[in-house]
Amino acid sequence: MKIDTFFTKLENAMAKILVVIFGLLVLDVLWQVFSRYILKMSFSFTEEFARFSLIWLSILGAAYLNARREHLSMDFLYRKWSAKNQKKASIVIEVLVFLFATIVMVIGGFNLVYITLHLNQLSGTLRIPLGYIYMILPISGLIIMMFSVYHISGLLTNKIRD
Repeated sequence: MKIDTFFTKLENAMAKILVVIFGLLVLDVLWQVFSRYILKMSFSFTEEFARFSLIWLSILGAAYLNARREHLSMDFLYRKWSAKNQKKASIVIEVLVFLFATIVMVIGGFNLVYITLHLNQLSGTLRIPLGYIYMILPISGLIIMMFSVYHISGLLTNKIRD
């Protein structure tokens, strides 16, 4: 039961972080519009901050949707299968998601973070090391991997039903 509590708390924490990121993104864009049209001057950092916020929002949002099992899917054929075949398909899908998260997001993401930090690449305006911006990729990948294992366990023990 403790593991269920952990994953529930992780899901809730991700939701709160996403709300904060989205709120900052909205404030940033509103400030850019206000400064451009009312103050007649433009701040260059707002465009870069909006881009970085959108990166974090979309990648962490993908992990959040994976946690809730609410990713967009085409289930026309899936719904026509028997419950046993649906369960098998769900397990295969979770394994494929796990492999994608492992290879692309975690391994590839850590390589990207390492290279950008090693080369001291900084963002143009904010002068933030790009490795910190890209760090959301392996973090979200690890979260997706954890939830995939959790979902597979739930499918095998019939805690999760489609």
